[in-house]
Amino acid sequence: MTTMEASPEIIGQLAHYLTQTTSPDVAIRKGAEQALSQFELQQNFPIVLLHLVQSAETPAEVRLAGAIYFKNFVRKNWSIEDGTDRISQADRQAIKAYIVGMMLALPSALQLQIADAVTKIAEIDFPAQWQTLLPDLTSRLNHIDFSANIGILQTAHSIFKRYRSATRTDELFVEIKFVLEQFAMPLMQYLQALDATVEQNAQNATILQTLMQNIFLIAKIFYDLNCQDLPEFFEDNQATFMGLFQKYLAYENPVLETDDDADASEIEKVKAAICENIDLYAKRYEEDFQSLPQFVETVWVLLTRTGLQPKYDLLVSKAIGFLTSVVKPARHRALFENPETLRSICEKIVLPNMGLRESDEELFEDDPIEFIRRDMEGQDTDTRRRAASDLVRGLLEHFAKEVTEIFTGYVALNLQNYEANPSQNWKAKDTALYLITALSARSTTVQSGVTKVNEFIEIIPVFTQHILPDLQTPADSASHPIIKVDAIKFLMVFRSQLSKEQLLGVFPYLLNHLASDNYVVYTYAAVCMERILATKMPNGAFLFHEGDIVNVAHPILKHICDLIERNGQTPAKLAENDYLMKAAMRIIIVAKHDLEPAAVELVQRLGNIISVIMKNPSNPKFNHYTFEALAALIRFICARKPALVAEFETLLLPMFQSIMKEDVAEFKPYVFQLLSLMLDYHADGSIPELYRALLNELLVPALWESKGNIPALIRLLQSYVAKGPTLIAEKSVLNQVLGVCNMLIRVKSTAHFGFDLLATLFENVPMEVLNSYMKPVFVLILTCLSNNKGHRYMRDFVNFMARLFVIQKPDFNVDMIISTFDSLQPTPLFANILQNVIIKELEDQLTPEERKTTIVGFTNVLSFSTTMTTEPYQQAWCVTTKVLHVAI
Repeated sequence: MTTMEASPEIIGQLAHYLTQTTSPDVAIRKGAEQALSQFELQQNFPIVLLHLVQSAETPAEVRLAGAIYFKNFVRKNWSIEDGTDRISQADRQAIKAYIVGMMLALPSALQLQIADAVTKIAEIDFPAQWQTLLPDLTSRLNHIDFSANIGILQTAHSIFKRYRSATRTDELFVEIKFVLEQFAMPLMQYLQALDATVEQNAQNATILQTLMQNIFLIAKIFYDLNCQDLPEFFEDNQATFMGLFQKYLAYENPVLETDDDADASEIEKVKAAICENIDLYAKRYEEDFQSLPQFVETVWVLLTRTGLQPKYDLLVSKAIGFLTSVVKPARHRALFENPETLRSICEKIVLPNMGLRESDEELFEDDPIEFIRRDMEGQDTDTRRRAASDLVRGLLEHFAKEVTEIFTGYVALNLQNYEANPSQNWKAKDTALYLITALSARSTTVQSGVTKVNEFIEIIPVFTQHILPDLQTPADSASHPIIKVDAIKFLMVFRSQLSKEQLLGVFPYLLNHLASDNYVVYTYAAVCMERILATKMPNGAFLFHEGDIVNVAHPILKHICDLIERNGQTPAKLAENDYLMKAAMRIIIVAKHDLEPAAVELVQRLGNIISVIMKNPSNPKFNHYTFEALAALIRFICARKPALVAEFETLLLPMFQSIMKEDVAEFKPYVFQLLSLMLDYHADGSIPELYRALLNELLVPALWESKGNIPALIRLLQSYVAKGPTLIAEKSVLNQVLGVCNMLIRVKSTAHFGFDLLATLFENVPMEVLNSYMKPVFVLILTCLSNNKGHRYMRDFVNFMARLFVIQKPDFNVDMIISTFDSLQPTPLFANILQNVIIKELEDQLTPEERKTTIVGFTNVLSFSTTMTTEPYQQAWCVTTKVLHVAI
């Protein structure tokens, strides 16, 4: 490995190629990426790259490109996979020694990129291989330069925040203990110093802003270090932390207020972070949370005094979340059981935050896809509405009747206001329906919607009187689109409370709303159809089947394709609405053969959509649903009419060839899967010329370097082997296929794919062709087996052997396999393999699929092998019999 020098010439070349990586010209961009990938092979490359990023003489755009490239370089190469280390140990040590100080001296835009790299390195190396990291950070944490300290705290938070979602293990707690020993005391001392400085600068807005940013990050780190368990340090110093948290939760200072109603001030962010912390303690450490009653009172006052401006939304949602956590446990019932307290919560906290906000209306009109995503994907967790709704459900745990009575009056009042003037008072109905949903939905799942309802509210009368009329309105009616969306969403949420006949009855209404000009309305209609058709019965079976939607399936799909194409001014815009494509996929999966008359048209339209989005594959979900829809269509239609596969190939293969030619990496695995699916519908022994011409391209090693391609490529090659064993048996082709097996089996993470392909070869290719390859293949496998002692590799090997023993061919039997292994050394080798590898793996728990193949395969060994009845195999025969008996 050559060493890169940080010479002006090299720095200039790096800057040149980094500039080109942002070029809109694909050829220039790929050329630059290839040149930089060659630089990566040289030792000292990452250090030189960091020097380029650090240099103030380098143009800002090049520094940013360099920082991003370094971040991606670390993400791609820092983890050592399959024994391949792409970064020298010298470079690793140099990076860790240099990066923290260098990062803290950078402008914020660059600092964020390098901090991301530090986080990735720490994720792998910290603490065992980077014990200097925390001392390096804490040594730079001072009580003078509060602006510089922000970078230190951000870095610490980026490292520690992974504890929030980490699995509880002994190793995790050892790491947290290590962090606490080095970081907890400096953190507390710094918080105390910040508090003193706040008092000294109460009228200095600039300094206060910086101080609040520091306190905010400390509150975040507090959560990071407390989320798994209550550390002894924080338990001992709870009074200090909670005392300061209480102070800043109630802190008010006009100089920190902002005139902007949309953006939260630094103090509001601090308060929201503190609410998260006390919420954590209320949920997890309530018995040790001595100041809980005081915080309940503080939060109550905070909520009653905080305005309705959007800048307070996050704070209010977090504060309500804390109250919800306190309300739920039965032991806190006494705090809320007073009727006046309950009414006060409902009227002063829930109702003011339950209405539709002006910002929601603006989002509905200006960014409809974001409005939909927030609602559908739970991205509204930090909204006032969601928090208020969760508080209602929390109150229902112990006060269902009382709370229902309080809110029922407000529901009725809002519905009366709406009926008095629907065009002017439509928000009243929106609030009423949201309240009804919050009150009624006691238990909800994604698969079925609401599964348990409030016993004090009857859903069917609500649906009949207030929902169905809005569903039945024409698509172009004067009814406000948000009310139409509310009706569709109500149907979607409470779908499991309606009968199958009632649900089928609303499909014409939903089809009508697909014709709406409003983006949100027609998208909700599509989503509602998809959710209804995905509904399962209590026994786990789907509620809807082929034939149920025969009259509407094609019209729905036609509408959906029209809507997708109508918005397709650019590839990114066309692929924006993955909800529509998911609905199309579900319609195809349910309708199955009912779509046969429209199959060719639908394949053509889906192919046209792919031809557009391949130019800029911007939405992975949309891409996935599109290819899944196409695959389902091919699978169901060709199962009854295999002859149609040729017509489908005529429509799709030119587009597939373009994907391969343009090297659209995201789409290649889908193409391979669809090719294998279509090839399966050709007659056995018949591989069309189009597929023959493609075979050599599929065996090029470069194609297999992308792990994302491997599963689909294996599936496609297996189709080739099954359909055309004669073609595969040609020496030049077989050598290439075995070369692929060799490459995959040598690597632990891909070995099971190699074994799958190899087993398929043994199942289909004549043994007179494979005989000469058996010994070299088995030698390779045993060599890899000796180098890979992991359980997964052993299991892959045993599954492969079981598949071999299942094969029934005139010229291939169990004793032939055993004798080939035994011929590799003077003493019987397979006896050793059986006793030390196979039997041990058979004693472990098998998956259902593994169990079937294993039992049949090794039963064949016991039943049909004459070798197994001779020494030294007789003892192994008995042990294998016992193990199989247990497995059965």
